[in-house]
This record gives sequence, C-alpha cells and structure tokens, in this order.
Amino acid sequence: VQLQASGGGTVQAGGSLRLSCAASGRSARFYHKGWFRQAPGKEREFVAAISWTTGTTAYADSVKGRFTISRDNALDTVVLQMNSLKPEDSAVYYCAAVRNGDKWIGDYWGPGTQVTVSS
Repeated sequence: VQLQASGGGTVQAGGSLRLSCAASGRSARFYHKGWFRQAPGKEREFVAAISWTTGTTAYADSVKGRFTISRDNALDTVVLQMNSLKPEDSAVYYCAAVRNGDKWIGDYWGPGTQVTVSS
C-alpha cells in the first residue's frame, strides 16, 4: 500500500485547509483510511478515520465538529477538511491505511504534510 498526502500549508487561526491522500497498491482497497498528526515534542495521535466499506467515520474529541473526513472509493482518495483551525492543530499530518482494534492502528503510512496555524 502506498499513500501520498497533499494540501498542507500555513493558515491563520480560524481558517481552513483541505488535506488529500491518494492510496495505491493492490491491497489498498482492503484497508480503512485515517489521519494522524504529530506536533514537535509530542507523540503521534489519532485524528480521524473512515471505513472503506461502510463510510462510518471516527474522530478525536479535539477535532469533532471542526474536521470532516470523506472518501472517494473510485479514486482511492481520502480527504480531511479542516475548519476553524487552532494553533494547537499545528503538526505534521500523516495519512495511513488503518485497522480498528481497541484503537485505530496505522499499518501503512504516507509521508507527512506540514500544517501550521498562526495565532
């Protein structure tokens, strides 16, 4: 499974950004897709995920109501729409092929894309 994210950048607090991730590889369609993020000095944390079969979504409490994850199965693409961004959302965001056990676990990772929110 190969994953390639795009769409990061710098935005002022209250603004919006849209991240996109293209998945490829024969096994890609068997995985759910998700986004994680890692800020400097912090551990990587779960942000959002979407079931590749049912479209069911899950979000971290910190982004509920502000972020929306969606998919385009035909294009093997997952999108993270981020609204009402806060400085604490600043991090490197990673797209992942995930599975769900007690928590969402990334099995394959794309290179990260930087999101910076200025106050």
